[in-house]
Amino acid sequence: MNNYEYHVPTDIRFGRDQISCLDKEIGKFGNKVLMVYGGGSIKLSGLYDKVYKILNDFEIYELPGIEPNPKLSSVKMGAAICKQYGIEAVLAVGGGSSIDAAKHIACAAFYDGDPWDLVLDRSLVTRALPIFTVLTISATGSEMNPGAVISNEKTKEKLEINHPLLYPTLSVCDPSYQFTLPARQTAAGTVDILSHIMEQYFQPNDHAYITDRLSEVAMKTCIKYGPIAIAEPDNYEARSNLMWTGSLALNHLFTFGKGGAWSVHPIEHELSAFYDITHGVGLAILTPAWMKHVLSDETAGRFAMYARNVWDVSQEDDMTAAKAGILRTQRFFRELGMPDKLSEVGIDDSRLSEMAAEAIRTSGLSTRAYVKLNASDVENIYRECL
Repeated sequence: MNNYEYHVPTDIRFGRDQISCLDKEIGKFGNKVLMVYGGGSIKLSGLYDKVYKILNDFEIYELPGIEPNPKLSSVKMGAAICKQYGIEAVLAVGGGSSIDAAKHIACAAFYDGDPWDLVLDRSLVTRALPIFTVLTISATGSEMNPGAVISNEKTKEKLEINHPLLYPTLSVCDPSYQFTLPARQTAAGTVDILSHIMEQYFQPNDHAYITDRLSEVAMKTCIKYGPIAIAEPDNYEARSNLMWTGSLALNHLFTFGKGGAWSVHPIEHELSAFYDITHGVGLAILTPAWMKHVLSDETAGRFAMYARNVWDVSQEDDMTAAKAGILRTQRFFRELGMPDKLSEVGIDDSRLSEMAAEAIRTSGLSTRAYVKLNASDVENIYRECL
C-alpha cells in the first residue's frame, strides 16, 4: 500500500431532523450568514422555510440560482456579498453544486483578486469562512471533502479547487430531504457516486486489499439501492444507504493505499464545461467507452475482479469476465434511464479534438492515470460515444 494521511474534520449530523442543530452550531461563529442554493426546489419542499425558522435570530443574505455546473460568476457575486456585509458563515442548502460554490465563495471572501486565481494557484487560499451544508442530493460527496469543481464561462474550463480549509465545518445529511428528487437526478447522482468509487478502484496499485473490498461493497450498495430510490422516492432505507455511500465515496476512504490521477472525470469535465450537461449523465455515457478502450491483457485481471466481486459474474476466463462486467455496467446505466450516446444530449463531433486536448492539459491522464492516455485516445473515447 502507498503512504497516506487521513483527517476529515467535518462534523456529520446524519438522519431525520438533524437540522435542528444549525442555529447552535453556526452561532459559534457569528450571526451573519450567506445562504447559497440552486433553484426553487427547497422552497417547494418546505426546507427553505425550515431553515429560516431555525435561524430566525440570524441575519441571512441569499445567493440563489447556483447552476448545476456552478459558475465563476456566481462565486464572484457570493464573495462580493460576503465582503460587503461582513458575512461570518456560508450555508449551502442543496447538492454538490451549491456546496462547491459555497466553498469557493468561503475562500474568495478573503481574496482581493479574481477568484479564479485560487483555482489555478491553491497556495493563494489562506483563509476561509466556516462552511455549513444541508444536503439535498447525494452525488458529489462535497459535504465531506475539501474539493469544489467550478466552471469558468469565459475560458470554458471546469477545474477543481481543493484545500484543507474548505472542509465543511458541519453537514446535515437527512435522507428525507431527498424524497422529492426527480428520478433523473437520483439516477445521475447514483452514477456519480459509482464513478467516484471506480476512479479510485481502477488505479495502478493492486495491493490495497482492504480498500478494494470496501470499494466493492460500496459499488454494490449503489447498484442495490439506486433503482429502489427511483421506483420508491420516499424509501428511507434506500435514500439513507445512498446518502452515506455518496459521502464515503469521496472522503478519501476508498483511496487509502492507492492514489493516482482519475480517468473518466477529467474527460467528462470537458463535456459539461463546453456543453453544460449534467455531470452524472456525461459519466454514464463515457464510463463504458473508457472501460472498453483501456481493457487489455494487462488490465483484464482487475476488470475481471470488478466483474466478479461487484456484478457476481461467474466466468473463469479473465477477459471474458471483464467484458461481461463492462456490459453489466452499461446495462445498469440504461436501466437507470441514463443515455449512452453523446448525440442524445446534443453533442456532435465538432469540438471533440479541442475537448480532448483540454482534458489532457488540465489533468494527469497522460502521466498518472490507471492507463495513461493521450489526446488521440481521449478523442477516440468521445467518438466511440457518438
